Amino acid sequence: MRILIVEDEPDAAKFLAKGLRQESFAVDTAEDCRTGLEKAAVNTYDLVILDVMLPDGEGFDVARELRAAGNHMPILMLTARDAVADRITGLNSGADDYLTKPFDFAELVARVRALLRRPHQVADPVIKIADLIVDTHHRRVTRAGKLISLTTREYALIEYLASRRGAVAGRAEISEHVWDETYDPASNLIDVYVQRLRQKLDYGFGERLLHTRRGEGYQLALESTILSS
Repeated sequence: MRILIVEDEPDAAKFLAKGLRQESFAVDTAEDCRTGLEKAAVNTYDLVILDVMLPDGEGFDVARELRAAGNHMPILMLTARDAVADRITGLNSGADDYLTKPFDFAELVARVRALLRRPHQVADPVIKIADLIVDTHHRRVTRAGKLISLTTREYALIEYLASRRGAVAGRAEISEHVWDETYDPASNLIDVYVQRLRQKLDYGFGERLLHTRRGEGYQLALESTILSS
């Protein structure tokens, strides 16, 4: 899952980005309204964390513009303002949730995951594909009851593929949702991570689950299910 943080305070943005990356999210940052809207126009984000007080305007206006442009990703607003009127303004501008500073980072992560579990995202926090279980709430992956040890990026990749429930994911889609804006489309990084996942998920087990579809992308599904459909 890829998140955009629009926050003008460098230390706060760095803290949030570092923490969310450790939670297996891909993260981009923007320091003002203009940059945030520009990045949202050219990249696909699963969620936006939006500060209210920005140097060139208010987060309320960014939220309104995102909605007016047809962006439906969840928006979590952050602010030092705790007045009811401000919270109402934030929600009316298109935000899905509102968190007042200072906040506990664990609460922010919980709210992010709750927003991502809403109907337009993965409804069930536990995804099952054959004997593979991806627990998105605890970030835990098992196959045939065996715990699979994954890096944060490996987990992010398998969560994205699993959330598509058998559909083929192209390289562009994967880079948009699993990597951030530093990803080089000319690199073979996705192939490297897919191979690492394949070694951990398929080797030593029964039927293969992670498949390469030449010219299309990658797919997480039982081969027998694909062939019979």
